Amino acid sequence: MSMLSVQDLTITWGGVTAVKDLSFEVMPKEIFSIIGPNGAGKTTTLNMISRLYNPSAGHIRLDGEDITRRGAHEVAGMGMARTFQNIELFEHASVLDNLLMGRHAVTKGSLLGDMLFVPGAWRRERDNRRVAEEVIDFLEIERYRNSTVAGLPYGVRKQVELARALCMRPKLLLLDEPCSGLNPEERRDMTFWIQDLRNLLGMTVILIEHDMSVVAKVSDRVLALNYGEVMALGTPAEVQRNPQVIKAYLGDQA
Repeated sequence: MSMLSVQDLTITWGGVTAVKDLSFEVMPKEIFSIIGPNGAGKTTTLNMISRLYNPSAGHIRLDGEDITRRGAHEVAGMGMARTFQNIELFEHASVLDNLLMGRHAVTKGSLLGDMLFVPGAWRRERDNRRVAEEVIDFLEIERYRNSTVAGLPYGVRKQVELARALCMRPKLLLLDEPCSGLNPEERRDMTFWIQDLRNLLGMTVILIEHDMSVVAKVSDRVLALNYGEVMALGTPAEVQRNPQVIKAYLGDQA
């Protein structure tokens, strides 16, 4: 069974169709990349999958369950997490506090119990901090644990956003341009971490990325979009050789 199934997904705003009849499947423990020129519908697709946007038509299934009309908070509790193209962190909180925020969607408790810090709340806090520390070790950001996010370099903030998503212990992780704005060393580290998410943690990853060297290195399969429709779907090498993909990226002279 596929981890994610997208069937005939379409979204229209004011007569403009951003994504049209999009269908694909992502298998468990697969790194599945979505590429395409600016405006191709990549982030819109991710926003529909993560339930930030409601599709005009079509169905989305996570691990066999229809989530097309579920809320974003519901699918987060079902094992889906994501990062954003524009970093979305609590800038005046510490790195550790941001990571603990990532535990909120998957932690069950009561407001009164948390206020009184009953034994159950204490155990949840202990477990949440243990998970956060494991993620901090995994991404090697120990020295930034207590730093305020606003004072961190851009590349480190990218790591913190990834860390917050990992604190949810997702089975499906959506990454929206995780390498954008990174220097070559940071991009290399991010590439290794994406591979480790699957190889060491057993996660399924959907990746949007413009850096084709990263896509070619980490992806099992690649979906190429243009104007919200499928241009090509296959291995990185197959997609890179596709004439439609070459034309979309390089123009008619290609």
